[in-house]
Amino acid sequence: MLHGLWSPGAGLMLWDDEITTGDEPDLPSAHAQVLTRTFRHRAAVSFPAAGPGATAQAPVQIPAIALAPHDAADLLLRTPSDHALISGDLRFLAHVTRGIERWVRGGRVVPALKLIDGQWWPRWRLVGGERQRAWLSELSVSMPSVQRANERPRKILDDMVDELTDPIVKSLLGRPDSEHPLLSALVRDDPYSDGTQQISTLLDKWRASLTVDEPSLVLRLLEPDDEADAETDADTDESAESFWTLQVCLRADGEAPRPVPMSRKVDATLLSIAVRKLGEAVAAYPRLRDVPSQEGTLDLLLPTSVVIDLVEHGAMALQSTGTTVLLPRAWTRLDPSMRLRVESPAVTKAAADRAVGMDELVSYDWQLQLGDMVLTEAEMNRLAVSKGDLVRLRGQWVLADGGQLARAAKYVAEHHGDGTALSTLMREMTLADPPPAPVQDIRATGWAATLLEPGAVPETIPVPHGVDAVLRPYQQRGLDWLAFMSRLGLGAVLADDMGLGKTLQVLTLLAHEQHPKPTLLVAPMSVVGNWQREAAKFTPALRVLVHHGPARSKGDDLDREIAQHDLIVTTYALMAKDRAQLSEQMWRRVVLDEAQHIKNAGTVQAKAALAIPAEHKLALTGTPVENRLDELRSILDFANPGMLGRPSDFRKRFSVPIERENDENAVSRLRAITSPFILRRVKTDPTVISDLPEKNEMTVRANLTAEQAALYKAVVDEMMAQIADAKGMKRKGAVLSALTRLKQVCNHPAHFLSDGSSVLKRGQHRSGKIGLVEDMLDSILGDNEKVLLFTQFREFGELVAPYFADRFGAEVPFLHGGVSKTKRDAMVERFQGDDGPPIMMLSLKAGGTGLNLTAANHVVHLDRWWNPAVENQATDRAFRIGQRKNVEVRKLLCVGTVEERIDSMLVSKQGLADLAVGTGESWVTEMDTAELQELFRLSEDAVGE
Repeated sequence: MLHGLWSPGAGLMLWDDEITTGDEPDLPSAHAQVLTRTFRHRAAVSFPAAGPGATAQAPVQIPAIALAPHDAADLLLRTPSDHALISGDLRFLAHVTRGIERWVRGGRVVPALKLIDGQWWPRWRLVGGERQRAWLSELSVSMPSVQRANERPRKILDDMVDELTDPIVKSLLGRPDSEHPLLSALVRDDPYSDGTQQISTLLDKWRASLTVDEPSLVLRLLEPDDEADAETDADTDESAESFWTLQVCLRADGEAPRPVPMSRKVDATLLSIAVRKLGEAVAAYPRLRDVPSQEGTLDLLLPTSVVIDLVEHGAMALQSTGTTVLLPRAWTRLDPSMRLRVESPAVTKAAADRAVGMDELVSYDWQLQLGDMVLTEAEMNRLAVSKGDLVRLRGQWVLADGGQLARAAKYVAEHHGDGTALSTLMREMTLADPPPAPVQDIRATGWAATLLEPGAVPETIPVPHGVDAVLRPYQQRGLDWLAFMSRLGLGAVLADDMGLGKTLQVLTLLAHEQHPKPTLLVAPMSVVGNWQREAAKFTPALRVLVHHGPARSKGDDLDREIAQHDLIVTTYALMAKDRAQLSEQMWRRVVLDEAQHIKNAGTVQAKAALAIPAEHKLALTGTPVENRLDELRSILDFANPGMLGRPSDFRKRFSVPIERENDENAVSRLRAITSPFILRRVKTDPTVISDLPEKNEMTVRANLTAEQAALYKAVVDEMMAQIADAKGMKRKGAVLSALTRLKQVCNHPAHFLSDGSSVLKRGQHRSGKIGLVEDMLDSILGDNEKVLLFTQFREFGELVAPYFADRFGAEVPFLHGGVSKTKRDAMVERFQGDDGPPIMMLSLKAGGTGLNLTAANHVVHLDRWWNPAVENQATDRAFRIGQRKNVEVRKLLCVGTVEERIDSMLVSKQGLADLAVGTGESWVTEMDTAELQELFRLSEDAVGE
């Protein structure tokens, strides 16, 4: 008896059970001819159990004949349904094949393009749709047990239909002549030389447009009941687990998703579709099988652990079945970060007796942050012992790495101190046990606030009368910083770029101090004369001695000359040669110009610089790092000896992780340690550890569409009505909610509505922003360059990433908080490759740290975050170590909206913005009603033509 088995990837496998009685009828000729072939393949056949309770047999390897799709289709179409020597499993496969033929004869086929071995091959496919899926579902139920033993029935049927449709269509069409190259390749079974991903995508979209009569399944995740959660939040002990509702909805084309209740009023056809599609979804994501359902509905009740797995893994599996998963709007993923809090007195010990500033005493402790929230000890304990990574915190659901939170909480508990030397605190961050999360914020009191807090402004120093120059604003800030560091007795590195006036700033500092002790300045021979000329020009009252040449003073003569001058200028060579006598002097300050001359700590010059004592040490360099991070360590070790530990420890904890592995946590720690002691200014404001090409930033304005303008006005009207009589937290909540919703409106109507509707409407853009971005991408990709697209909203990225992928015929990976570390690393590695995707979308929080994406030299911020530091941190994914091209940064906003007005405020009042806006958007809630009305008002010119 002849048996058949369809094997995905191998095609039709035939075998003969060789059981004969001698009086069987002959096989049909086609089948008899097939059996003349050699049984050179092996089919793994699993036979069903012999009886009730019996165990199924293990797969048996049986000699078989393998038929390619063309031969398989021909044989199966000629297989009779009642022949005694044709087995039931082979008759089933023949029945499926005849069903495919009926669909083909009914015209329910379309062409498609497949990329096989580097060539585009045209293939015929069934259109699909509700009726075809129902047909396949019926077949899967009646599939013989031998056929279904090794694979899921639906997987086998889908593969069989996909493989046999093309040869069946071609057998019916023959080979008609055609001048169109695509049709000619299709009927002649030739590769299509002009094939592209874009054509393939267009054919797939056309096929999808032919099945719009069928609603799609949408699973909407709803948060647990607020009152129950409030009770849980109030209890610090473990309490009953919350259950999330996974609401079952159907969505017709162009409509919002609608729940499917279990009642007599529901259309039986729709209910049948919902049940069938839910079954397919459960089969694709089996974890839904074991969860309870809500009584009287199709909805499922999910424990938190399943919710986390659904978002991280299940959503992708469900997407393959055409199922959409909608997450709650308010649900956010927050990455933990560390904050250092330092307390110090207002007056330093150094100010009183000129002691070395690194011995100043401070008190400190560490804090743990999630987003902008500084966690209390009770909150840290609760998060650390929670059952999963999804918890309710201060009224919102937060997804965070529970393991990392536990490690961070332990670190916070163990690391604090009172009366600790500043050098000890700094060295703690170089230890082998670093903070378990990036250090993103430092808060301090007293003198330490000016030293440690980013953006802190030292006291302004009036330019002395003896200085014959007008300082530019950044030079004035440099003077203020140098005077502050000098007053504290802390060594410093002035790392301004060449030509920005380091010489003038140092000369002005000396004129300001008028200290009785002299300053020793060491410089390359080529610039010694420049220092002499600059001093005579800008600070003529400053007494300058050039210690150089064979006739230079020595012994007592040199001592007397040093005592009679304010500034002694010498070279690196003579500093090393005259080290003994120079080390005996009482120097107010030692300044190293072009300090990269001591970048190698083992050289004679570097050792001589360390050996010369001074109350204050200052290094000047436009290139604090030329080749290796060890150079930065050597320069800082001169300014503040021992601050970064031994060279071997520094290489182990910083140089290797940063230079070889791009370890962002190590970068974060190094910046936190070094930034208080380095002032770096260049045109592009790079990080303190690397020189970068230019960064060109521009604000790009888009007009709202009429649909966006109508939604915008409705949100503003609703907010103004809500705050008319509201006060306190209720008013603030309404303002912040409106601000978020207005941002969503400016992005895209579908983003605000969360209705799953399309990006375009009748072929026209519904969002002015997306239309503008599409033009940008066209130009960027036309130049064969790569781009990063940042958004603060995950749902917006999930809306537009597939659209851009279809529009440009290229993969558009989307990195967000739900992407696992393994997939995140693979995504980054693929994008960084020469043949990687040209576009990458990232959520601002998940993609704003920990990544090296220098393959891109274009950055587009689709929606603005009102903390410039957060945007800059995201931009630095491309604008960082390894970038070789100028980086073009575009920040999008909508004309005449709140986006434009806040941007204007940031530009015109940057100093205020750094203080008021730096922690988020809460400052907007403090405005009075009239100010809010003006801030949110929609201008008449907001809507495009």
